[in-house]
Amino acid sequence: MNEDQDTSSEATQEILLDDSDVQTGYANFCRVSSTPEELILDLGLNPAPFATGQVTVRIGQRIIMTPYSAKRLLSALATAISRHEQAFGVVETDVRKRVRAAGSQDEPNAS
Repeated sequence: MNEDQDTSSEATQEILLDDSDVQTGYANFCRVSSTPEELILDLGLNPAPFATGQVTVRIGQRIIMTPYSAKRLLSALATAISRHEQAFGVVETDVRKRVRAAGSQDEPNAS
């Protein structure tokens, strides 16, 4: 292939979004599994995130994507979280630490 035939670096794509049929959902739980060809994201709602013992989480959405798309999603999410933390502070992923931190803010000083 000569240089005249390689136009891949010059080609661009404009993405237009049609969200007229979008279905919005909420998830506070995500399980990731994979096959050699796919990554599978199961998204659901954990009704009792602070509970101990067995909790049933109803999966509301399953997203199946290629590793290439998943890697692009990883990059986009990392950028979005970084911007969020710059604006609002560190996002603590350990629920128990968030609960303790919120509880200690509500306690009056012992002076």
